[in-house]
Amino acid sequence: ELVYSPLIDVKEYPENVDVCLVEGAVASEADLLKIRRVRDRTRTLVAFGDGAVTSNVPGMRNPISTEPLLTRAYLENVTVNAQVPSQVVPRLLPKALPVHAVVEIDVFLPGCPPSADLIYTALDDLIAGRRPDLSHRARFGR
Repeated sequence: ELVYSPLIDVKEYPENVDVCLVEGAVASEADLLKIRRVRDRTRTLVAFGDGAVTSNVPGMRNPISTEPLLTRAYLENVTVNAQVPSQVVPRLLPKALPVHAVVEIDVFLPGCPPSADLIYTALDDLIAGRRPDLSHRARFGR
């Protein structure tokens, strides 16, 4: 049963979730609060894709830091009342982090995106109540 996703209009992450596939890096204060809540309420947490596993593309901002990034995105080359949004855009963390840097991860599915075979194998194992052993199937950079 699917209980939480962008496809379902549920505003609060439910209690007692068996499996959660989380994608993307932890890049903002909102992300940090949400992933901690998800970890507390989920039995098996899966880092799904290179964004969650390594911080991948969001992590490209890490050497720059947030101020120059926000200045470039919102203030440069703008002529009328430019300002960095503070209500619509969540406050960024100093660095974008892979999910395992913030909470414990049970299963890692690398790839951008993970291969269909890797996803199938992991989900098939999880549905059957087995912990996926992807050591022979999953490699970074593929």
